[in-house]
Amino acid sequence: MNTTQQDLRLTSAVFLTVVVTMGLVAYGIGANAAEVGGHSSVTLCALLALGVQLLAWFPASLRQTERFYDLTGGLTYLAVVAFSLWAGSTSTGPGAREWLISGLVAIWAIRLASFLYLRIHRAGKDGRFDELKTSPIRFLIPWSLQAMWVFLTLSVVVAINCQALPAPSLGIWDGIGVLLWGLGFGIEVVADAQKTAFNAKPENRGKWIDEGLWSRSRHPNYFGEILLWIGIACFGIACLDGWERLAWISPVFVLLLLTKISGVPLLDKRSLDKWGEDPDYQAYRAKTRTLLPL
Repeated sequence: MNTTQQDLRLTSAVFLTVVVTMGLVAYGIGANAAEVGGHSSVTLCALLALGVQLLAWFPASLRQTERFYDLTGGLTYLAVVAFSLWAGSTSTGPGAREWLISGLVAIWAIRLASFLYLRIHRAGKDGRFDELKTSPIRFLIPWSLQAMWVFLTLSVVVAINCQALPAPSLGIWDGIGVLLWGLGFGIEVVADAQKTAFNAKPENRGKWIDEGLWSRSRHPNYFGEILLWIGIACFGIACLDGWERLAWISPVFVLLLLTKISGVPLLDKRSLDKWGEDPDYQAYRAKTRTLLPL
């Protein structure tokens, strides 16, 4: 079997997994969703997330560039949130809960996408894509996975925004959700700012950051990310029922993604490759928690 055939089989398997996973989640959380043109608005949100990624993959694969990958992810979040708000408004109109969670996600998406976009343009590339972008077929894998990342992470927001029935008034769990989101967002922003400032100093070139929040946690930005999505999930406690509760896959997915798949494992491997033999780095790892900044 030649390389092209292997790439095609791998990409087909990943793409099928993405489509099936998104389809099953959309079917579950769309039990009480409003319809648009006779179709579930939740299913249309999933198709929108996938469609935006496919549209972006085509020119990116031709130019073999990943520079707009993160920016496209942020724009996809905004597009799905906006569409879900509109789709739900066709029956009841968005209420306070819908506007609030949509606004929180929009703030997060704009901040993160712009931060990652500027970072990759300063660096010139993202090493994760070095091998993938040389093949248009292989390059489809990260774009399709990004569609699944957007939809599964947004599942609570999509389920709430697309409900055909009015949501109950805001309550205590929603207040807890705002507090958790604010705390997580603040930790993520501060951690990113501290690392950017650290890396900008010439004397820190080739060093690991061990100051600020990074002296308490090796990945404080990921801890903030997990915490803010737990906060978003709290908004569904009062209004999700039955199979709609499948939407709580959102914080679980974020947790597993960052701690088991693409976040901590990749960065820890990269760090160990660079500094694994350095006694000072070994001491830093030994005394510093992976996530919880204590």
